[in-house]
Amino acid sequence: MSEVQILKPLKTWSHLAARRRKPSEYEIVSTNLHYNDRDVNAPYELDPDLAMNQWCKKNTFGSPLKHDDWNAFRDPEEVVYRSYNMMQDGQENYVFGLFDQFNSREHDKSLDPRWAGTLVRLYTPVRYLFHTVQMASAYVGQMAPASTITNCNYFQMADSYRWLSHTAYRTKELSLAFSDKGFAAIERNYWETDTAWQGFRELMEKVLVTWDWAEAFVALNLVAKPAIDEAMLRKLGESARHNGDMLLGLLNDAQLIDAARHRRWATALVKMALEKPGNLEVIKGWIAKWEPLADKAIEAYCGALADVPDATESAKLATRDFRRSLGL
Repeated sequence: MSEVQILKPLKTWSHLAARRRKPSEYEIVSTNLHYNDRDVNAPYELDPDLAMNQWCKKNTFGSPLKHDDWNAFRDPEEVVYRSYNMMQDGQENYVFGLFDQFNSREHDKSLDPRWAGTLVRLYTPVRYLFHTVQMASAYVGQMAPASTITNCNYFQMADSYRWLSHTAYRTKELSLAFSDKGFAAIERNYWETDTAWQGFRELMEKVLVTWDWAEAFVALNLVAKPAIDEAMLRKLGESARHNGDMLLGLLNDAQLIDAARHRRWATALVKMALEKPGNLEVIKGWIAKWEPLADKAIEAYCGALADVPDATESAKLATRDFRRSLGL
């Protein structure tokens, strides 16, 4: 009779046992959470030829960007759902403090009507742009090969929704102060037809139909978002200050805090990817593909900011400086 082998049960968090210490909160709630990476031939443990399995095999595990262990990725700031809510609760208190203070000072009544016309054209339509970033972040998060990458994208998605909400709030306030400008009524027309927005609309519509998870990450976080950060947040913020709209300047500054955190985790992911030979060439190829679209978007949008004469070139330079900092 063969001897019965009694298996020793695995310890809690056994996948983290090699560290020989109690796992941190981040490690416990963020690492190795995906269930669809156990069998690359059938990620969802159904018929390998099922559409969802084919999609995942092609666009996640079949990506030309390779790594031996994507689950080794760590968010450099180890953000978890609990800490994210604590952190952004403070951010939201600050933003709504701005709204309350500037409202009590009747800030909008002090704005030049011509600037209000600029806002309805170049600021409040950004609700559509932020929504595209939200959707693109959700897709990359859904298709990412590791839960720690997914989490970063989902927090980025939540930030984009917060930005959208702030813009919607200001849209309503401005509609009350300038009922003749078309706030909350004509932004879609600007988004779909105005030359200032067509570069970003084309860029983000193409990002949204980029199915390979890694190319979508590169297109969004290394090209499109830096263009949005530098043109719409930073340069429009400068224009706002030139026109006495300190509220918009401060609001954009608050959003840039989130954008800087997005860049930090994206930087960490690129650094990890570059450990694998061949990935540098893959990423550079994608950047070469997407950069002209981002430049076109910056040129169209910043070209409408007449009171920031160096906006286009300085915004494009800033995006390139960011990518150079990654070794790209």
